[in-house]
Amino acid sequence: MAEEQATNGKPFDPLESFRQMRDTYLDACAKAMIGVVNTDAYARASGAMLDTYLNMSAPFRETVEKAMLQTLAQLNMPSKADFVSLAGRLTNVEMRLDDMDAKLDRIEALLARRGRRPAAARRGARKGAR
Repeated sequence: MAEEQATNGKPFDPLESFRQMRDTYLDACAKAMIGVVNTDAYARASGAMLDTYLNMSAPFRETVEKAMLQTLAQLNMPSKADFVSLAGRLTNVEMRLDDMDAKLDRIEALLARRGRRPAAARRGARKGAR
């Protein structure tokens, strides 16, 4: 039978000291890493490594992109450039619709100032009178 310790009323756990040691070790490592990572030297070194990696991987990335474009073309599927082009066209259509809406609002305001109601409003008034 497990006997309870008199000091805190909890059963004895032989692994508790290992857990405390692990937590202390992890806290010390975290503090050390924060100290190293927050230096200018580390930022310069990691920047240089990333720059080198990007420069070395550029030819491979270009080859993969060309192969992907050919594969998509053979499968009759759109590429990234097709989507970008389509997005630009849709943005243009949306801007033109917004311009047309603004112009129609100005025309409606001019008609209202002259005492005329738009045809749709007149039709609605006639229907309400019936």
